[in-house]
Amino acid sequence: MQWEVVIGLETHVQLSTHTKIFSAADNGFGGEPNSHACAIDMALPGALPVLNREAVIRAAQFGLAIGAKVAERSVFDRKNYFYPDLPKGYQISQFELPIVLGGKISCLVTPKKKDPYVKVVDLTRAHLEEDAGKSNHGIRPGQTGVDLNRAGTPLIEIVTEPVMRSSDEAVAYARALHALVVWLGITEGNMQNGNFRCDANVSVRPKGEEKLGTRCEIKNLNSFRFLQAAIDYEVERQIELIEDGGTVVQQTRLYDPDKNETRPMRSKEDSMDYRYFPDPDLLPCVLSPEEISGLKANLPELPQQMFERLQKEDGLSEYDAGILTSSRGVAQYYDSLAHQVKDKKAAANWVMGEVSAALNQTEGLTIENAPVSPDTLAAIMGRVADGTINLKGAKKVFTAIWEGEQPDVDALIGKLGLKQISDTGAIEAMVDEVLAKNAAMVEQYRSGKEKAFNALVGQVMKAARGKASPALVNELLHKKLG
Repeated sequence: MQWEVVIGLETHVQLSTHTKIFSAADNGFGGEPNSHACAIDMALPGALPVLNREAVIRAAQFGLAIGAKVAERSVFDRKNYFYPDLPKGYQISQFELPIVLGGKISCLVTPKKKDPYVKVVDLTRAHLEEDAGKSNHGIRPGQTGVDLNRAGTPLIEIVTEPVMRSSDEAVAYARALHALVVWLGITEGNMQNGNFRCDANVSVRPKGEEKLGTRCEIKNLNSFRFLQAAIDYEVERQIELIEDGGTVVQQTRLYDPDKNETRPMRSKEDSMDYRYFPDPDLLPCVLSPEEISGLKANLPELPQQMFERLQKEDGLSEYDAGILTSSRGVAQYYDSLAHQVKDKKAAANWVMGEVSAALNQTEGLTIENAPVSPDTLAAIMGRVADGTINLKGAKKVFTAIWEGEQPDVDALIGKLGLKQISDTGAIEAMVDEVLAKNAAMVEQYRSGKEKAFNALVGQVMKAARGKASPALVNELLHKKLG
C-alpha cells in the first residue's frame, strides 16, 4: 500500500522584547535558575498581569508580513493545565480571538535526488502567549528541578494547516519561517536557547484517502536536523504499526536524538481539556486601523519581495535568489555588493561560494562582521572585470584579506605577484611555443576533439604561470588553429 504523509507545524517564537509578556519589569531570562523569576511567574497571591505592548506590536508585524488578517480586537484566555513549570496552574494564551488569522509563507524545498520546487504553506493562526518555565531532570537522582527564568517570556505560537507532505517540506517551511522572524527583528532565533521551537503534528493515510489519520505531536524540536529526523522516524513508526494490524493512538511524543526515536510523553489533549476561558485580569487587546496601517507602511522589504526582485531585476535563478534571501545578513551583503558590480550572477556566486565557505570555516563569525566587506569584494571583482587579475588570483586576494591582510586590493595584487599578462605579443609567443610542442594535440583538435583545445589552454596557462588573460589565450588559440 502507498501512504501519504500529512504534517502540520506549531512553532513557538520567543520575542526579543527583553521583558516578560505580562509584567512591566525587565526581568530577562537565562542566568542562574530562578534568578529572573517574578511574582507573577511564581503565582504569589495578589500578583496581577500587565500586558507588554511591544509583544503585541511584534505579533502584528509578523501577521502583516505574511499577508494575514491582524485583528483589531483580540482576547487573552486562560489555558488550564497542571505542570510544575506553571505555578499558576494555567497559561495566559489566546484561543477564540487570536491576534493573527490566516497568511501564507513560501519556501524553497530542496529534496535529495529531486529538483527543487516552491511550496506555499497556509497558516491557520498566530497567537500571543506566555512561555512556561523549564523542568530540569537528573540534577539529583530521582528528582526534577524547576527553573522559572523564561516563564512569562512572550511567545508567538504560529500554527499551520496540515498541508506539508514530507519532512523536506516541513524543514523548508521551518527554515523560511525562522529566516522571516529573524529578518523582522522579532526574535534572536537562537534555537539552542529555545528562542525558536517546533512541534510537529504527524499522521499518515492511504494515498487517495481524504480523511486524516490519527496524529501524534512531537514536542520541542529545537534544530532543523532533529525536526527532519523526528518526522522521518514517526512516519515509519506509524506505517509499520498500521501494516502490522495496530492502531495509532493520539498522543504527545518526545524525540530522543541519541537513539533517533520518538517515545510517548502523555496522551494528547484536545482544546476542551484545557478549559479555556477569557482571562478576567486582562482587558481585550485593541489595535486601531491607523496603528495597523502605520506598522504595515514601516515594514522592511520582506524575503519574498526580495526573492522576486532578484529574479526579475538581477536575472538570478530561483535557487540563487532563495539562498541569498535565506537570512537578512546574507541578503544585505549581496545587495550591497550587487549595487557596485555589473555581473550580478558573479556577485551571487561569490557570496554563495567563497564568502559562505569562509564563514563556515571561521567559528563564531557572522556575515555582518566578515573580514572582507562588500566594498572590498567589489574592488576584487572589479580587477577581474578589467583584466588585471584572473579568477584564481582574485580568490587568493580574497583569502589573504580574510586571513588578516590589509584590504588594499591593488597593493595585494602587486605584493602577491598576481597581475595578469595582457600583452598580446608575449602571450602569442607562448601560444606558438605550446602549439609547436604539442602537434598531436593540435591534430586531435582539428579532427574534432574539443577536449584537446582545453588541454592546449591549460598548457599556455602553465607556461604563463597562471598569469595570462584566459580570454586572450582563448582568442589567440582559436585564431591560430583556424
